[in-house]
Amino acid sequence: VRFHYGHPDVFDRLFHLTRGGVSKASRVINLSEDIFAGFSSTLREGNVTHHEYIQVGKGRDVGLNQISMFEAKIANGNGEQTLSRDIYRLGHRFDFFRMLSCYFTTVGFYFSTLVTVLTVYVFLYGRLYLVLSGLEQELSQEPAIRDNKPLQVALASQSFVQIGFLMALPMLMEIGLERGFRTALSEFILMQLQLAPVFFTFSLGTKTHYYGRTLLHGGAKYRPTGRGFVVFHAKFAENYRLYSRSHFVKGIEMMILLIVYQICGHTYRSTVAYVLITASLWFMVGTWLFAPFLFNPSGFEWQKIVDDWTDWNKWINNRGGIGVPSEKSWESWWEEEQEHLQYSGKRGIIAEILLALRFFIYQYGLVYHLHVTRKTKSFLVYGASWLVIVLILFVMKTVSVGRRKFSASYQLVFRLIKGLIFLTFVSILVILVTLAHMTIQDIIVCIFIFMPTGWGML
Repeated sequence: VRFHYGHPDVFDRLFHLTRGGVSKASRVINLSEDIFAGFSSTLREGNVTHHEYIQVGKGRDVGLNQISMFEAKIANGNGEQTLSRDIYRLGHRFDFFRMLSCYFTTVGFYFSTLVTVLTVYVFLYGRLYLVLSGLEQELSQEPAIRDNKPLQVALASQSFVQIGFLMALPMLMEIGLERGFRTALSEFILMQLQLAPVFFTFSLGTKTHYYGRTLLHGGAKYRPTGRGFVVFHAKFAENYRLYSRSHFVKGIEMMILLIVYQICGHTYRSTVAYVLITASLWFMVGTWLFAPFLFNPSGFEWQKIVDDWTDWNKWINNRGGIGVPSEKSWESWWEEEQEHLQYSGKRGIIAEILLALRFFIYQYGLVYHLHVTRKTKSFLVYGASWLVIVLILFVMKTVSVGRRKFSASYQLVFRLIKGLIFLTFVSILVILVTLAHMTIQDIIVCIFIFMPTGWGML
């Protein structure tokens, strides 16, 4: 099942005009005009053929940012295809084998990618629930569960075979059949040295984010990628704008989940299964957080880092306004990032709210795992944690407004107030450490409580 071979520039005009044409009354659907033209032709019992009259070399995206923007555009287009009636009608009218081919060659790859990342989230949040609710500690006292060696061996072998061997086998077989086994093995080793797993894991996050967002809210749009000369250093602010919502926030969220499990969990910590499973998840976290800098020319050169930091500070401190582009101001960028919510339906908004509620799980569970509150299970503890969060947010907002209004005229007074606030917080921390026996682990856990709660409120 091939619905198009590149851009469908040549149509059988008479065939399509007498069968309703191929135009769609939607600017969004016409973003993926080539595949929708193929859908229309196939639904009208037409054929899509390939005629190669002349072969020319075509410019390809070679920079990570260009590739990511292109993949975002394709993922958006596949999201629109998933929601379209064309795919629905094709799925109902094809025979079983063409239906499978249609699924695999269109939306299936992106749907499988989305399910893969959702499985990681379900696994991590399931572990978080077991740890924070105390179920894991109860289950670990059962000998039948604690000493289940066959299950541990099965999990270890499954993760090793599935993650390591089966993912690479189809590629090795394909290159082996075409060019010989020795070439296939050398190509495979070369790919590992070129950090291909890092690139493809990062690409997984790009596809998942934009495909999932289009499913929830719609709003696919054209993203100009360009095919220029790309061996230049991309600034940190540019990388932050591109990958903040799609990779960095999700990577930090997974990192917090893994660290919380490491702090509060106790079972399977020394087993091979636990090491293999968490190693792959840590690899995913590291890839989503650091791949843009690994594939960025001069990404770790000290002078470039200093320049990038200065540029990012300038960008984050510019409040912007009407007509200010997102490259100049964080506020304009933030409004662009939230633009899809303005045109979303009620179902999309409700789904977004329900998904955001997961960030409040950390606070509700972790607040009872502090050394200060471990002896009590009262609901007042949870209420007090909300009071502390509201107080911190109020102080931060007051300082922000004060800096904007009074820092120029009353600079000395404003600095004195900031110093007093800082000393107050340090005094409270010292009192908690001295009298309530608060530990460093408690302070780290408090940070993990505050960050996700802030994301949830945003």
